[in-house]
Amino acid sequence: MQTEQLIKMANQVGDFFESYPDQVQAQQGIAEHLNRFWALAMRRQIAAHVKEANGVGLHAKVISAISSYLEVE
Repeated sequence: MQTEQLIKMANQVGDFFESYPDQVQAQQGIAEHLNRFWALAMRRQIAAHVKEANGVGLHAKVISAISSYLEVE
């Protein structure tokens, strides 16, 4: 899948959790959604984008969620 499409999808998930007042809970919710509904290959690709390109195009909260809570193995 194109990285740009994954960025768009991840940001849409992040937008859903934007209203959460607890930032840690929001980050955990984002990662839980990605871990649950995204294929391992997709998670690996978005994690690589965060690592290699500093998550360009992703919302800050999504980057934090991926860096802290995403399962890629």
